[in-house]
Amino acid sequence: MAEFDRLTSRYNSWIKALQDNGYRLTQPRLAVIKVLAQSDQALDASTLHEKASEEYPALSLVSVYRTLEKMEDLHLVTRVHRNEHCHAFVAGLEGHQHLMICEQCGKVYYFSGDDIHGLIEKVEAFSGYQVTDHWLQLFGRCPECIS
Repeated sequence: MAEFDRLTSRYNSWIKALQDNGYRLTQPRLAVIKVLAQSDQALDASTLHEKASEEYPALSLVSVYRTLEKMEDLHLVTRVHRNEHCHAFVAGLEGHQHLMICEQCGKVYYFSGDDIHGLIEKVEAFSGYQVTDHWLQLFGRCPECIS
């Protein structure tokens, strides 16, 4: 039940953010938002289109891309890079977090970035760069896919 509440809360907050920023809530857009809000996986645009088309059969791929663009502009979703697909999308990061993405099933796990500061200091010392920001994604297999 807690998972359902979290996903419902995510969906409702995304709807409010889009409305507050003047975006129309069309049926195609709502179908895309619903699929994204319910997913614990990184979804590329074509997979998102396929899943959201079950909710709204007339959904166009252009509508998916436009919705993703608006949601990314509002930091509601985060673009992730994957080897087999150029881009996929996950729920936006809350605070300073990083991602682990299962290469097999696409499941996403968020983790704190506290332990990376030592690595950044070493890279700065070695390279002479002053790091002002970072974004970390780790790829591997989740516990369910390993077993």
